[in-house]
Amino acid sequence: MARRRLRDERGASAVEFALIVPLLVLLVLGIVEFSHAFQVQGTLSAAAREGVRVMALQNDPAAARATVRNATDSLSPSLTNAQIAVAPAACPVTGSPTNVRVTITYRMPYLTGFFGSGLQLRGTGVMRCNG
Repeated sequence: MARRRLRDERGASAVEFALIVPLLVLLVLGIVEFSHAFQVQGTLSAAAREGVRVMALQNDPAAARATVRNATDSLSPSLTNAQIAVAPAACPVTGSPTNVRVTITYRMPYLTGFFGSGLQLRGTGVMRCNG
């Protein structure tokens, strides 16, 4: 009797494995995509801080954009000037203290393409003009 039961359950482990593997693969892909998005978000935040620092000290939007692009050279696709917003366009020379803001908007493509086409990420840096 015990011998017959073992023979009837021979394919059960293969069927269970086939049911569980897609869930495990999905879990691993989700972890990889989340890790990549977390890394890109950190890069964008750091680049925005560097860009706003340059803008606040040098009062040069072109230099601020170049600093942001240099800080994000590891991203693929690369950032363009259209994705980097600097507000206000120039720090006032006199008057009340004004904050300058650098905002980066970036469409991060997924590595696998399994979860869609991509994710919209944003990095922002704010600093008082003239340090």
